[in-house]
Amino acid sequence: MFAPLTWSLVALSLAAMVYAVVLAARNKRIDWPVLGAIGVVEVGLLAQLVVGIVQFSGTDRDVSGPFFIGYLIGSLIILPIGAFWALAESSRWGAGVLAIACVVIPILELRLHDVWTA
Repeated sequence: MFAPLTWSLVALSLAAMVYAVVLAARNKRIDWPVLGAIGVVEVGLLAQLVVGIVQFSGTDRDVSGPFFIGYLIGSLIILPIGAFWALAESSRWGAGVLAIACVVIPILELRLHDVWTA
């Protein structure tokens, strides 16, 4: 895997999580800056999906294919689901849902890194 992309996705996702927690603490709905940050993370996750599939197809490592591809696809769909749920929720809990979705991304990224390097 391309480690700088993985670590930058972890950092961006955690930054978006902090912003969403601040919004939830201030009893605010999600706004355009947090959605923009989520969009940037999503574009990075899409790039990681493409890079991951290309690297997986050309490797001779003993990598579990279903787990690896599953983590790539799973990390790609978490943020849109969280964002749609956050937009539908008109209370502070919408920002809380988005914060939880943003926390899931670093967990999946670290697990993806473990699957690749193991």
